[in-house]
Amino acid sequence: MENLMELLEGRRTYRRFEQKEIAQDIIDEILTAARLASSAANRQPLSYIVIKGADKAAEVFSHTKWAGALPPELGQPKEKERPVLYIAVVKNLDRNPDCDTDAGLAIGNMTLAAWNRGVGSCIIGACNKPALSELFGLTPQQALHTVVAFGYPAHVSHIVDLEDPEEFKYYLDEKKDYCVPKRKLSDVVRYL
Repeated sequence: MENLMELLEGRRTYRRFEQKEIAQDIIDEILTAARLASSAANRQPLSYIVIKGADKAAEVFSHTKWAGALPPELGQPKEKERPVLYIAVVKNLDRNPDCDTDAGLAIGNMTLAAWNRGVGSCIIGACNKPALSELFGLTPQQALHTVVAFGYPAHVSHIVDLEDPEEFKYYLDEKKDYCVPKRKLSDVVRYL
């Protein structure tokens, strides 16, 4: 269990990446992890679109917004820091239109499987979904849930204790590494 807890603590959001390709066996593990996620009534309403290659990844990037808590010049990855891989999570509405929990479980599995192999991720909901849906060729029975960016991190991201409940936004330290304030366990748990 200690290794799992270390994995969970290290699996943070990463927003700057090395320009190093992710091996196909790692991509397959990430997708298998998504496929293995629990699904309500086992309806399995999700499908996935893999976007890799510099040109296709750049096109997806142009429709995304990054690090909403930071000014764009600090939060937006620069050209040589952008993800090398995206996986789009698609809801198949005819199978189950209300599948946000399924998507969350699948995304959690994907990002943990990636981090287990040293690949960081950023879950992107702030994107131009109509433009990306057209780019991905989605049908009227499909809806884009989320795009997840992947790559080998070019920075550190770590948890710090949240001291002031009004100052919950993440920030960059002097090394431009991400500090993510988290509420203490005693602040989020109550026993009856």
